[in-house]
Amino acid sequence: MSATPDRKSRLGPGDIRARKGAAPVVCLTAYTTPMAKLVDRHCDLVLVGDSVGMVMHGLSSTIGVTMEMMILHGQAVARGVSQACMVVDMPFGSYEEGREQAFRNAARLMAETGCQAVKLEGGRHMAETVAFLVQRGIPVMGHVGLTPQSVNTLGGYKVQGRGHLEADRIARDAEALAEAGAFSVVLEKLPSALGQRITREIAIPTIGIGAGVECDGQVLVVDDMLGLFADFRPKFVKRYGELGGAADAAIAAYAAEVRARAFPTPEHSFGESNPA
Repeated sequence: MSATPDRKSRLGPGDIRARKGAAPVVCLTAYTTPMAKLVDRHCDLVLVGDSVGMVMHGLSSTIGVTMEMMILHGQAVARGVSQACMVVDMPFGSYEEGREQAFRNAARLMAETGCQAVKLEGGRHMAETVAFLVQRGIPVMGHVGLTPQSVNTLGGYKVQGRGHLEADRIARDAEALAEAGAFSVVLEKLPSALGQRITREIAIPTIGIGAGVECDGQVLVVDDMLGLFADFRPKFVKRYGELGGAADAAIAAYAAEVRARAFPTPEHSFGESNPA
């Protein structure tokens, strides 16, 4: 039985911000219309993440994701979302050059997908850009800690914020985004104590992914939590299903029946007088 609260209207960035310290915010990614419809029934936030490059396109990182890819998948997800707040990631290279570039691309994402907010990575060095966007009507979700678009400078997908200096730096990053007007911030791959500290110190909701249970909400890549990839098991992901194994078994059964001429049967075939 779902614990999803009844909703009278669609959630927006303001509703998410108002959840600070209240009921935990539930967030999952989605990249297609069918998945968006499933996720929308149970989540407060639906994120069209640039993880789409790795999950759907087989890229080795998010670096190669383009604006066109984000728009295409954002449009697909928008067709399946009617209740949750929809956020689309700004891809690598679409906002780092300056606030004017960020505004042009963020405005394009919102106009062409119908999303209610954008997400971008980075801390204090992005605060001016976040403020510029918010002042011009573009709600922004921040992202600190492990920022996958910076994986080449971070030296891999490592836990961030271990040690006092690094912890203080990330905490200041999150605070800068909150002060700049972000409505929430993703905390990725941090020690639980740091996730708890940041959650207590800043005025906007924290959405954790590998940052501990004390965050104001949680997000996972939907394909990970459904177990669609047998060989990918990050520590911070709990598998709520093993759909990859079930799909593999179903495809194997289909292939075996085709090779044995056991499918299609008369039940799945048409005769001279059978209706279409």
